This record gives sequence, structure tokens and C-alpha cells, in this order.
Amino acid sequence: MNIDALDTRLGSPASPTFGLDTFGDVADGPDGEPVPQAEAIRQVVAEAVLADQVGLDFFGVGEHHRPDFSISAPDVVLAAIAGQTSRIRLGTSVTVLSSDDPIRVFQRFATLDAVSNGRAEVTLGRGSFTESFPLFGLSLEDYEVLFSEKLELFAQLLREEPVSWEGTIRPPLEGASVYPHTADGLVAWVGVGGTPESVVRAASFGLPLVLAVIGGSPAQFVQLVDLYHRALAHYEQPTLPISMHSPGHVAATDELAREQMYPHQAAAFTKIGRERGWGPYSPDQFEAGASPQGALFVGSPETVAQKIAWAVRTLGLSRFQLKYAVGTLPHAERLESIRLYGTEVVPRVRELLGE
Repeated sequence: MNIDALDTRLGSPASPTFGLDTFGDVADGPDGEPVPQAEAIRQVVAEAVLADQVGLDFFGVGEHHRPDFSISAPDVVLAAIAGQTSRIRLGTSVTVLSSDDPIRVFQRFATLDAVSNGRAEVTLGRGSFTESFPLFGLSLEDYEVLFSEKLELFAQLLREEPVSWEGTIRPPLEGASVYPHTADGLVAWVGVGGTPESVVRAASFGLPLVLAVIGGSPAQFVQLVDLYHRALAHYEQPTLPISMHSPGHVAATDELAREQMYPHQAAAFTKIGRERGWGPYSPDQFEAGASPQGALFVGSPETVAQKIAWAVRTLGLSRFQLKYAVGTLPHAERLESIRLYGTEVVPRVRELLGE
């Protein structure tokens, strides 16, 4: 990864970039029933094309292996998007490295980098769901060692030099060359959900950080950002970008945005809550998230812009990523949210930060 080029590609606190994330959430169709997963994937491609057209900097797709999310092969979806876009950067949110092979991940995204003319990124994480472990014959007892060792190997692959590596998860490598090489290096981030050990690990490998802020307040992550900067200094790494991923929805007014988002947010989180032993998602939880310092970026363009500008300043962000696809929220409402985000929210955020 070419550190000198990171500011221009990924932004900086002085000049942040702005992106979108989706998991390929299966939306409701015009009849109120969920669309087929194949249609959901085609909708994601159309949403990414619009994101490129309205001038956004980044489009990320997450990897999941469950019925409510349609994307299990992010690199394939991103390659389709690359063929229909010209400038937007394309990456993942996240790639579940623990249940994949680091060499194959590198090869797939190096290939995506070639076909997109240098626009590929990958965000590596353990993911917030564990369906991929039994699906691919892995044990959750190895949750920690799988990620730590695979990330160590992937960090070596980013140098694009012959790799010698030894661990417990696979036979050793001795001077192995991995192809294809990229033109200017592959951008790789580490996605974290709030664990200090994960933040320090990312810093130790000299990898940029994506904070997944889906509850509480972004302000609660200030300590982790400070820890990341201290760890970078400890490991004698350069200053690296920090991004933030949070859910939200933009509509013409605050009232309309909340009215459109709430039922889909509530249904999605109530379903996940049943799986994890949480109670039903409540209106009070939604209102707390939608408050000026909450984790939901929902409202009119002005409301969302003010909140993003505050988050960028509070955490010193180089990028902000809006997780715009909220559960079964219909495709048409997602498209309008993307349009407003690109044409009204982002310009207003830049104006606010300039002030």
C-alpha cells in the first residue's frame, strides 16, 4: 500500500471523503413482499451507479451468508459495479477474513483493482455475524486465532513481495509469490466494532481503521481513536486514515426520513435481537439513535449534514460511510436517499467543515 497516496485516495481530516455502505439488504417490493435475492443484488448495482453519478467517493458492500442480506461474494458485485462506473472507489464493509483464505482474498481484490483501474479497497474484519464459520467448516473456538493469524499473513501480502510465513492455521509459506500484482498497491482497512485489542492490532500492521458505530454515540469512540494514534506512534507507523460506518437515511424532511426508516430499522433489529437474546427494538431506541449525538444519521439533508460534520470533527475522520440500506426499506427510497446524500448532504458537510 502506497502510504504517500492515501490522502488523495482516502481523504484526510482536513479534506475528508464520503461514501455509502450496504449489505445488500433484501428490500420490500411494490407488493410489500421481499424481492428475490437476485433482484436485491441488481438493485445494489443500480444504487452504486447512482452514487458514482452524484459524485460520492466510495461505495462499500458487506459480506453475509443469511437470507436477509443478498451479498455473499462482494468482489463479484463490485466487479459488476466497476464496469458501470468511472470514478467511485469500490470496497467491502467488511470481508470476513476469519472464514476466508488471505491469499485468495488478496488475489480477488488485486484483480478487482485491475478491472476498476485502481479503485479497489478491502476492509478486513471478523464481522458481526458468525454464519460463515459452520458454513465453511470452521470452529468458533478458533474465532480469535483465525483472524489474528490471517490478518498477519494478509499484511505481508500487501507488500507484494515473496512471502515467508508460519502459523497454526495452515502449512507454512517459504518465499511464495502471489499474483496478480497491483499498479499502485491495494488499499486495505481493518474494521472494528469497539474492541481496544482490535484497534491496537490494526495499528501494529500499519492499516487504516474503520469504526463501526451502530449504537450509542460516536463520541464514545474518542478513546479508541486516541488509542489508535498512540499505538501507531508506538509501532513507528505513519499517521493513517480513520473512517466511520453508521446507519442512516436521508429524505426531504426530518419527519419523512424518520417515518420511512423506523419500521424497517425496527423490524431488522428486532429480528437480530431474537437471535441474540435482546428485547424488541423500541421507538425510544430509535429516537436516542436519531438524536444529535446518536448513531443514526437520519433526517433532512441539513440535519444529517450537521451531524456528519460534528462526527468528522469529533473523531478526526478522513472518511464517513453511511450505511444507507436499512432492512427492507424499498429501493426507490434508497435511491432518493443516495441522491440527497450526494447532491445536498455532502456539499453542505464540506461547507460546514470549511467554516
